[in-house]
Amino acid sequence: MALELARAQVDAMIEHAREDHPIECCGLLAGRGGRVETVLRGHNADRSPFTYRLDPQEQLQLFKQMDALGLDLLGIYHSHTQSPPYPSRTDVAKAFYPDAAYVIVSLRDKATPNDQVDVRAFRIRDGVITEEELVVT
Repeated sequence: MALELARAQVDAMIEHAREDHPIECCGLLAGRGGRVETVLRGHNADRSPFTYRLDPQEQLQLFKQMDALGLDLLGIYHSHTQSPPYPSRTDVAKAFYPDAAYVIVSLRDKATPNDQVDVRAFRIRDGVITEEELVVT
């Protein structure tokens, strides 16, 4: 199943990654039927360039916001500040939502224009990584 995002939503994730650099950014993607309707920014409680973690209270608030809008969790996004957009061992170990897509924005070269930033999506289920089609409209 493909994950569909508008170009402006991809740009919003990239801008979040740029603003939080040199630490990883993170947030949630909410929508219906594989189509993202909103990007919900989070704050990386780890404050790390190598790992990310949403604060549990903030995560609860974002889930309440999704519920109020009648949206489902479609994805979880974060950035990699120095590496390619492929799940790390830590990403796999912390992949607690097997039905969500894990979207990774790579800022290996922070000067790269938005339309050339490498953004990829994956499913991570039982430690198995499968690339997901990312459709940008």
